[in-house]
Amino acid sequence: MSFWARHQIFEKNSIVLILGILVVISIGGIVEIAPLFYLKSTIEKVEGMRPYTPLELAGRAIYIREGCYSCHSQMVRPLRDEVERYGHYSLAAESMYDHPFQWGSKRTGPDLARVGGKYSDDWHVTHFINPRSIVPQSIMPGYPFLASTEIDQRGIAPHMKANRAVGVPYSDEQIANAVADLKAQGNPDDPGVQALLKRYPRALARDFDGNPAALTEMDALVAYMQVLGTMVDFRRYDAKANLR
Repeated sequence: MSFWARHQIFEKNSIVLILGILVVISIGGIVEIAPLFYLKSTIEKVEGMRPYTPLELAGRAIYIREGCYSCHSQMVRPLRDEVERYGHYSLAAESMYDHPFQWGSKRTGPDLARVGGKYSDDWHVTHFINPRSIVPQSIMPGYPFLASTEIDQRGIAPHMKANRAVGVPYSDEQIANAVADLKAQGNPDDPGVQALLKRYPRALARDFDGNPAALTEMDALVAYMQVLGTMVDFRRYDAKANLR
């Protein structure tokens, strides 16, 4: 029997065609879903990684809300030109607490995986308010309203609980002190800064937006920008690579 004669079985019998489609979809689904059950075993544990602070988490939510991921990826691919431009290639562990992750594939603007500490807080604030004052050819829209919009503090604890439900290891203590930590990180003179640093090692506590009178969405977004790519000490990886 020729190939076309055998193929007519599917063309002339809808039941057989449906069964064939279901078999193919099932195989494809298993191939895509099965590796997810072994995902934890494929992520290398990296020293330095911690969950986002309440202020950083709020900033990440604003980042997603405003669609920043549409133009900026957060994944440096292991290609020479990318590593030379952005820094060490991205590790899976760097996104272990991101739900959803912001890897992306389209870059209208630069990759942001290593932007933390690259620019000052003032640079970020000016850039968010009027991007063209920093980069004249930028097509990025401005977000001046962030500087005058105060953070909704009531939503941060539920946000952390939702993240814990999908695997982020926030403790009961961290969730109970969500609002206190949120305020402390945006005010270096707050008496709760030391408690914040115990719960979130190496967190940055300062007035990110230059307005000490209010804790704004600009504070949160800049805090998130400044932590990207800073949790892992890549000098250790470079040292290991040089020893090989």
